[in-house]
Amino acid sequence: MANKPGLNQRIDEPTGTQTVGHQWDGIEELDTPMPRWWLWLFYLTILFSIGYVIAYPAWPLLSKGTEGVLGWTSRGQLANELRVADDGRAEFRNQLAMIPIERLPENSQLMQQAVAGGRAAFLVNCVQCHGSGAAGSPGYPNLNDDDWLWGGDLKAIEYTLTHGIRQPGHEQTRMSQMPAFAGALDDGQMNALIDHVLSLSGKGKPNAAGAQFYADNCVACHGPAGEGDRAQGAPRLNDAIWLRGSSREALREQILQPRMGMMPMWQGRLDPVTIKMLAAYVHSLGGGEDFVEVAENPAVQVDEQP
Repeated sequence: MANKPGLNQRIDEPTGTQTVGHQWDGIEELDTPMPRWWLWLFYLTILFSIGYVIAYPAWPLLSKGTEGVLGWTSRGQLANELRVADDGRAEFRNQLAMIPIERLPENSQLMQQAVAGGRAAFLVNCVQCHGSGAAGSPGYPNLNDDDWLWGGDLKAIEYTLTHGIRQPGHEQTRMSQMPAFAGALDDGQMNALIDHVLSLSGKGKPNAAGAQFYADNCVACHGPAGEGDRAQGAPRLNDAIWLRGSSREALREQILQPRMGMMPMWQGRLDPVTIKMLAAYVHSLGGGEDFVEVAENPAVQVDEQP
């Protein structure tokens, strides 16, 4: 049974330390003093805490806390850091506003910053249709490939973002229209035309009757070999990229009753610098093209043609 504290205190012979008088099953507790360095460190922490309470906000009160003689607050520090960050962003945005978008790749650092800012804007404004990875879905273009209806250089992308596609009442919007062939083709003609369209991309066998109907009705927009026409926003038919599917049923539906997508114009919703950053990000996804002057190749660069 343990003795009561304070009784039978003695000096422990092996260590020369006084015991505290506690004993349990023959085991005694020594009254070993704290190391001197530990005590001094403990006293220093007490002094430090007193100084901290005086210098910095420490004690919560009813309406606010003690302010401290230095006048420092974490909110004030955050405000200063945000102000510095805003100043840095303002300088970047000013530089981006001044440079023509087609010259942006000449400044690699500015281009990198624009792509980062454009990605943030994309995640807020564009993922609803194009997806978080910009891979699109049926009816919504995949922005990672190199298939472009209206051009894939920075200036063309910026124009599309600014003015949108098929925006009612906006004269500068991208505009194209495919006629409906419902009632104009019987089943035989329809199947022949589908055969020919599929043959353009190697998905079907050539069909002479379908080729003739294609030449009479489709060449003006899609081109003799299905190469498309960016000036009109007519898609290519001779590749493996299909906006609404490449099955016979999907083609039949699109020929009979064409479905025309719409993209909002971001002019007025986003500022010009943010639109420029968005264009830089979309251009960087993998299918971005080099800028070509209109005078050199007007079929590729069609920014002045809605």
